Amino acid sequence: MTSHSVLIRPLIIVLLLSSFHGLAQKPTSIEHMAEQGYAKRFIDSTNSLKEQQQALNIAKQRGNTADEAICYAYLALSYRRLLNLKAFKQYTDLSYEKAQESQNPRAMAYANWSMGLLRSYIDDKSGAITYLIKAYGVFGQLGEKENSAKLGADISYLFSSKSETKAKKYAEEALKYAEESQDAESILHARLAVGSYLSDQLPNQGITQWQEAVEFFQQTIALAEEAKEKIISKSNLGIAYINLAALYMNGPQPMDEQGFLSNLEKATTIGRTYGLRNIYRSSLGLRGQYFVKKEHYRIAEGLFMEGIAYQHTLPYKDNELLAAFYGSLKNLAALEHDFSAYYEYDQLFNTYNQLKYDENTQKILQNADARFESEKSLFRIDQLEKENTLQKKINLLGYGLSAVLFIGLIFMYRSYYYRQKYFQNREDILQQQKTNSELKVQLMEKETLENLTEKIALERRLLQAQMDPHFMFNLLGNIQSMILQGDRLTAITYLGKFAKLTRQVLEQSRMEYISLEDEIHTLKNYIELQQLRLNNRFDYQIEMGEDIDIAIHIPPLLIQPFVENAIEHGLKPLADTRKGILSIHFLLDATNAIVICRIQDNGIGLNESKRRKTANTHHSLSTKITDERLALLLENNPYTRLDIADAKPLTGESGCIVTITIPLK
Repeated sequence: MTSHSVLIRPLIIVLLLSSFHGLAQKPTSIEHMAEQGYAKRFIDSTNSLKEQQQALNIAKQRGNTADEAICYAYLALSYRRLLNLKAFKQYTDLSYEKAQESQNPRAMAYANWSMGLLRSYIDDKSGAITYLIKAYGVFGQLGEKENSAKLGADISYLFSSKSETKAKKYAEEALKYAEESQDAESILHARLAVGSYLSDQLPNQGITQWQEAVEFFQQTIALAEEAKEKIISKSNLGIAYINLAALYMNGPQPMDEQGFLSNLEKATTIGRTYGLRNIYRSSLGLRGQYFVKKEHYRIAEGLFMEGIAYQHTLPYKDNELLAAFYGSLKNLAALEHDFSAYYEYDQLFNTYNQLKYDENTQKILQNADARFESEKSLFRIDQLEKENTLQKKINLLGYGLSAVLFIGLIFMYRSYYYRQKYFQNREDILQQQKTNSELKVQLMEKETLENLTEKIALERRLLQAQMDPHFMFNLLGNIQSMILQGDRLTAITYLGKFAKLTRQVLEQSRMEYISLEDEIHTLKNYIELQQLRLNNRFDYQIEMGEDIDIAIHIPPLLIQPFVENAIEHGLKPLADTRKGILSIHFLLDATNAIVICRIQDNGIGLNESKRRKTANTHHSLSTKITDERLALLLENNPYTRLDIADAKPLTGESGCIVTITIPLK
């Protein structure tokens, strides 16, 4: 679906639902009961769920499908906070099904709200925006200002990385609704969305805009502190403190240290008191980095250790948080040249980082399954709705035919004959539609699983092929030699480069797109380590066209295999009397949305390299995988291509030229 159609569909839905405005529905006692139970989610989650379940039972007893849908939606949102994806999805599907059955606008608004948040939870931003805008339009028609404010803020966050104009529009609309409602929690939620938009614009603006953002957050915190008892979502209050502290830290220097530390202390207290992991982690991390920058290493170390100790007191283990803290301690040890502590923290960091990676991989698979199951459920609900509509039409037609029978017995036989024939045809059609629907669901399931399997297999093979064992062993041997010869500073420098390269390859191999700047950093790390491995037998240079922006995004790790080939098969076999030169040049073709990367070396040349490899059974696995990735990218951009040629016929010099045409994001 194009972005244009996404914009039009919610507008049509809002126009259609405007007819319900005259029927302005108000919350029932059952909805109030579910809402009050939901409000207790931060202070007593057990009783919160219990009260919501009681409201649901009453709605079932009264046969009120609209209230059932709303109660299911509240339960779904509660399990979202508890990070229970299975229950979250189950209650969302039930809410959507009951709302469709009731055709009640208020119930549809809650069901779409829950469905939008589910889509956001499983990383389907486009789907999340579509459903949330539906709910936003209905709540606006019903005059629900508090809910409109919360939804507008959530939509603004989703648009923050897609459209600056829409992020601003929905944030400002959310604040307008919140101020009209005079609800403290809605006002804080909406002001955070506006503040997020203002902060996102600061890198391109000056001191005046920074001061306006600071004053806006100061006013936000002042309003929130006045109404602290009325604000249920304490995490939003903690976010406000952290955002203001971050503005101080990233603003003009010297910064307001007292304001910075004061806001972080308040955020830390909120995070510890209410068990808000992200708030606590962010506040401790910011304070630690601040003291590292001030070279107060012992204070910074104490903060990082405090975060680790606190995490171990909780009933769950947050591997991402522990990896972050041990990573900070490792960097701190490197600054103090404490290699023993660095080794210890590095081992712990790697342990928790691997656990974090395993959890993230599992989450990606779970989200993919949940997304597929949700699509399948929506498809079946839509089919049932069509079958119900058709059945109603058939019933009405049957009543009409029965009336005709009473008018005259003379036509009874003929009427009976044609009605039976009609029913038989309809039954055949419904049976065929049901068969087609089942086949379509099976095909969707098969295609989704095959695509997911192929993608994961290709990513795994790419990750395995990026780091050549010979390169790793030779490089580590050179670093060990430096240490034995007493050149420890250089050894530590290159060891850091090797660790950074390994981390970059692991992280980037799981991304669909990275910035050109990150790709160049990875290439520089790799080439400099190859220089160390080959005793600086070659030089390199990376150049870019005047109109290219390093912030553009390209698929990761497409260039490194060809740089590896240029070094291994072109420059490495050169005689010692000749200095190798590796040149990488980037050009932008904005018209066709591509980046042209040209890799050239002055090595032995393509033909000579092929001749020497005739007796060698080694095949470049990374180059083969890269060819497969380029073939997949060709489906989305017809200009994607790869050219490899001997340099001599083109330039008169020995060497090889590789030209890769890479599609932009």
